[in-house]
Formats: sequence, C-alpha cells, structure tokens
Amino acid sequence: MTATPGLGTPHLATPELLRSVFRRHASGVAVITAHGTHPVGFTATSLTSVAAEPPLVSFGVGTGSSSWPVLAEAEHIGVHILGEHQRELAGTFARSGADRFASPTSWRTGPEGVPLLDGVLAWLVCRVVARVPAGDHRLVLAEAVAGDPEGVGRPLVYHQGRFNGLRD
Repeated sequence: MTATPGLGTPHLATPELLRSVFRRHASGVAVITAHGTHPVGFTATSLTSVAAEPPLVSFGVGTGSSSWPVLAEAEHIGVHILGEHQRELAGTFARSGADRFASPTSWRTGPEGVPLLDGVLAWLVCRVVARVPAGDHRLVLAEAVAGDPEGVGRPLVYHQGRFNGLRD
C-alpha cells in the first residue's frame, strides 16, 4: 500500500483501526432503556434515524453488555437524546457495573412500561421490530410509538473518547 498525498498511510483493518477512525467521528449521545425484571440501560452513540414512514430508528448493542439479556427480549425500548448538561448521566450509563437507575438518576415509568429519564432533550418509546446479528453486536431496529421533542438545551456530543457540548 502506498500513501496518497493528504490521506496518510493506509493501515490494515483491525478493531483498533475502526475504534481510532470513529474517535474522530462526532456523534450525538443517547441512552437506550428497557424493562425486564428490572430496568436496564446503556449509553449509545450509534443511534440513527432510519425512516420517517414508518418512523424507524436503529442502534447497536454489544451482546456482552449487561443490558443485552433484557434488550434481547424487550418488546419496547426507550430512546433518550441527552443534553450537554447530562455528561454525568451519559457516564453513568456507559460505566460497567454501575447502578444506573439509583440516585441521582431521575426517571419514571413511561408508555409500555419503559423507563424514561427526566430532563432529556427528547425521548421516544419504540417497539422493537428486528434484532440483526452484526459481529459481536446486534443492530436493533425499532418503530417509534410515542415521544416528546420538547426538552430544553443543547445536545451532548461524543468525540475523541469524551462527552462534549457544542461550541458556537
């Protein structure tokens, strides 16, 4: 492989290469929740709007995640768009072994029994329509059935391994 001016030297594709490339990709921060015998949730930066008609979203979740056993069976999930004032909340839901729904996390039971986080910029409750195997993850496809876009604030962004606010 030869270097192309302005593109750098190509590297063979490895998991570390993929992680390094996507550290440079800024993405919005969401928390996905579900309820089984207890509420579960995790921080996701892979949330994508898939279609408007019907209203579909997708996200990836690792099959080794502590949330996966509940998400593997859940009929409905919650999608929460976090604001820049919620860096701590994003960290709590990203941390392995954390009691994510304990204080200071503020939440309530929403439509379809889904745990809804308070103070978010926007939320959706979605019906899971597919779980597609994708390596050590599953790509979850879900149809929105309820939601609220009325939260106040600016979005939280994930970039270079850190949660950040937008700059003007």
